[in-house]
Amino acid sequence: MLPALTTEEARHSRAVSRLIRERLDAAGGWLPFEAFMELALYAPGLGYYTAGGTKIGRGGDFTTAPEVSDLFSQCVARQCSEVLERGGGSILELGAGTGRMAAAVLATLGSLGALPERYYVLEVSADLRERQRARIAQLPAGLRDRVVWLDALPEHALRGVILANEVLDALPCQRVVIRDGQVSALGVGIDISTNAENQARAAAEVGGANARFVERAMPADTDLLNAWRAVASGLPFELPESYRTEICTRIEPWIASLGDCLESGLVLLFDYGLPRAHYYHPQRTNGTLRCHFKQRAHDNPFINVGVQDITAWVDFTRVAEAADAAGLQVHGFATQAAFLLGLGIESRVSDVRLASEARQLLMPGEMGEAFKAMALTRHFDEPLSGFSVQDLRHSL
Repeated sequence: MLPALTTEEARHSRAVSRLIRERLDAAGGWLPFEAFMELALYAPGLGYYTAGGTKIGRGGDFTTAPEVSDLFSQCVARQCSEVLERGGGSILELGAGTGRMAAAVLATLGSLGALPERYYVLEVSADLRERQRARIAQLPAGLRDRVVWLDALPEHALRGVILANEVLDALPCQRVVIRDGQVSALGVGIDISTNAENQARAAAEVGGANARFVERAMPADTDLLNAWRAVASGLPFELPESYRTEICTRIEPWIASLGDCLESGLVLLFDYGLPRAHYYHPQRTNGTLRCHFKQRAHDNPFINVGVQDITAWVDFTRVAEAADAAGLQVHGFATQAAFLLGLGIESRVSDVRLASEARQLLMPGEMGEAFKAMALTRHFDEPLSGFSVQDLRHSL
């Protein structure tokens, strides 16, 4: 059972729900899931990521690798140092969370004598930006003075490293269902049931309006059909009846935008996901969509609207295809565990506490296997230690 909403959370959720209902009414009573997810997460001033509230770490909704242990960020820093020592430049971190990774990366690079010219942070969440500023303010002046916050990607291409930890999974995605051999788009409608018991239950729900959102299928438009056919045509198996899954067509423009702002160096991505043939496996009949609320994971995006995270696993084959189209090279692909081992995480474990943290980062049942690391490069052909232990590019 999920924790109850606080009074303030319920108020905020009602406000987000009202906005979505207005958009539903304007659209004729149905929105694609992608549009619903966009509003729930990113509606200006209201969405999960654009409004206030603790999201990451203790007291938040989910925990990321940098919050588990600075061991993760120290290894990321060592990977960055290999690029900065050869070509110089800056670091750009997308969605920097609490700022803990930025602080640890800068401190480690300082100890290695490989500091970037600038450490740029692009953050859409106002409250997270304030947490980042508070964290960075604790660093020595020689480190904190290198940090610059951005409101958009840099206008001029940079040399160095672009970091994105758990960013791809939060891109709004489309959902589809296969019925009678046909692909339909899954979206959101309003429960118009006149059943008195249902109405009473909806009124009693915290946030009331949330209880009225329901999943509805509509014929897929041409763009979605073409996108799905491109995926399905490469699968070595047939998918079963009523198979539901996600497809994120925003990956291509997102990767293209990173390619546009990287003159030379490395794009380093971390996220939970799979190569396409594993992502769209016949046994994964309900897709990968997950919601996170107060450290609990569940699969209902239509409750707690605006106060819970909504994510989907990443199709890393699509990321690789997008990178190729953007003129980037897939330089490495490995599990998070292999990446960290390649950068010597075991040599940095000096006590019982760190050993426990390392296990959470490395073990298959924790973050070690589900999370992947991918390196995309431009004008950089040197080996990367994080991908020296394992090479899964053949699986893409």
